[in-house]
Amino acid sequence: MTFDQMTTLWWIPIAAPLAGAAVLLLGGRRTDRWGHLLATAAVSASFAAAVVGFVRMLGRDTAHRAVDGTLFSWVPTAGLHIDFGLRADQLSVCFVLLITGVGALIHVYSIGYMAHDPDRRRFFAYLNLFVAAMLLLVLADNYFGLYVGWEGVGLASYLLIGFWSQKPSAAAAAKKAFVVNRVGDIGLVLGIGWMFAVTGTVSFAGVFAVAPDASQSALTGIGLLLLLAACGKSAQVPLQSWLGDAMEGPTPVSALIHAATMVTAGVYLIVRSGPIFNTAPAAQTAVVTVGAVTLLFGAVIGCAKDDIKKALAASTMSQIGYMVLAAGLGPAGYPVAILHLLTHGFFKAGLFLGAGSVMHAMNDETDIRRFGGLRTVLPITFVTFGIGYLAIIGVPPFAGFFSKDAIIESAFAAGGVRGLVLGTAALVGAGITAFYMTRVMLLTFFGRPRWDEDAHPHESPPVMTTPMIVLALGSLGAGAALAGGRLVSWLEPVVGSHHEHPVLPGWAMTIIILAVVFAGAWAGWRMYAVERVDRSAPHDVSALTRAARRDLYGDAVNEAVFMRPGRGLATGVAVADNRVVDGAARLTAAAVSLASGLLRRAETGYLRSYALSMLVGTAAVAGLIWVVGR
Repeated sequence: MTFDQMTTLWWIPIAAPLAGAAVLLLGGRRTDRWGHLLATAAVSASFAAAVVGFVRMLGRDTAHRAVDGTLFSWVPTAGLHIDFGLRADQLSVCFVLLITGVGALIHVYSIGYMAHDPDRRRFFAYLNLFVAAMLLLVLADNYFGLYVGWEGVGLASYLLIGFWSQKPSAAAAAKKAFVVNRVGDIGLVLGIGWMFAVTGTVSFAGVFAVAPDASQSALTGIGLLLLLAACGKSAQVPLQSWLGDAMEGPTPVSALIHAATMVTAGVYLIVRSGPIFNTAPAAQTAVVTVGAVTLLFGAVIGCAKDDIKKALAASTMSQIGYMVLAAGLGPAGYPVAILHLLTHGFFKAGLFLGAGSVMHAMNDETDIRRFGGLRTVLPITFVTFGIGYLAIIGVPPFAGFFSKDAIIESAFAAGGVRGLVLGTAALVGAGITAFYMTRVMLLTFFGRPRWDEDAHPHESPPVMTTPMIVLALGSLGAGAALAGGRLVSWLEPVVGSHHEHPVLPGWAMTIIILAVVFAGAWAGWRMYAVERVDRSAPHDVSALTRAARRDLYGDAVNEAVFMRPGRGLATGVAVADNRVVDGAARLTAAAVSLASGLLRRAETGYLRSYALSMLVGTAAVAGLIWVVGR
């Protein structure tokens, strides 16, 4: 494809929302009346361009589907040459379609959700900025361009999480997300620097070509640094603490950033860097370990959350853990990780928008213990949320059934003790997911009404329910459309291929998984449909429940291991600076002042005093010469 053709096609998805953000931010209040429409149109144009590009890609041979284009030379130095270029291949186009498609729906939803916010125009500008940065991240043809998009996403997320900065909790959540993500970003910077030191380039093609010949220690180190970056952006243990607090932002932010796009950036980084991880088994082991721990970590937290958005946030952490686990399995897991990423984008965005619809109807109430019986007054929200619920727990024929089951089967197929441990973790996670999502579903839509007397729940307007319906349709059919080897064959030129050897026949594994899911859902029904539910959370609970309510002490660990020692170190440095460095300076100044004072006393202004001093000095010198001369 020529450069002109490239310009008219794959630069549009980035340029359109970037231009929209620039117009809304620079235009100021003059764009208030139509700013939301411009932002929505910009993202819709990006989606249309992505669809056209995808169709053209389908029309070419498999070997010639990838498209490269360069706009200008970014870093033209003797030792390092980086072009500002894009690469649209089978992997990146999956993300582009997800980002622009789900992003456009969330923009439409936000028109209604943010209708009465005086800063709606600024909100849509930030949404556009985020979409543009995320698209640059997945379309860049080198790690430097990826890093620019990576940091752009971090900036936009900070602005969106803290959008209602007049709330101290929102401002604190934005700062927390920014700081925690900076830890991962440092890992990415160091990893890119190490790549350049080893390979002499930061382009994907150049790094991957040299990677097989690099030393094992270098590849392992680079892989671990990339994993650290992924942990920060995708909220994986040990950098997961920011995700729950990020729910302080408007609900569309939760749907776009923390369900369908930003938190998947880490998964993209790992899958894109597959040639590095494939040659670094130790780094791959670290990836699957992080994924397995996080999927269980998030699932347990979700069981104890009464805030509907924080329960879904814990679910996001867990589901991304599934993707990271699959990505750590190598070529066998890359396609199923992307499959779950795509299906998750539909049902999790739909669940968050459904949660926003419930909050819109309940005067921004988020406590599921104060809901109940909403299925009759919110019928569209109930149906769409219910489809998302069935998709996330993995009930056939909904989307999550095809993707999550594929990850569990791939985990067991790893073989040996490793496969048994990973497969069991993924299977147990599926059962816990069914439990806490059943809990959310029952407490919100079933049972007796438990809302306040001044609450008057009502269905959301069509501008909000229409995107929810579209996402529900995706949650229903996306899995079946992409499963059956279709996505595997589509991604094979980029991620490679691997033939698994399942430990059990597919039908047997499906029965086991569905049995575990049914057991989890039944336990949730027994606890929250049969038993009476109070408006207030009980205090007499188990130690595990108390721990889950406190996010399994993630913040406490960070404070004990990092914050307090860091504060102590900073205090010690300040004391040393004040008492040693500044003290030495003050002591020197005092000595000079004292010496000058003594000298000043010798300056009396009387000639006889000066003559006496000269006489005494001369006598002293003469005496010294006489003593030495003997």
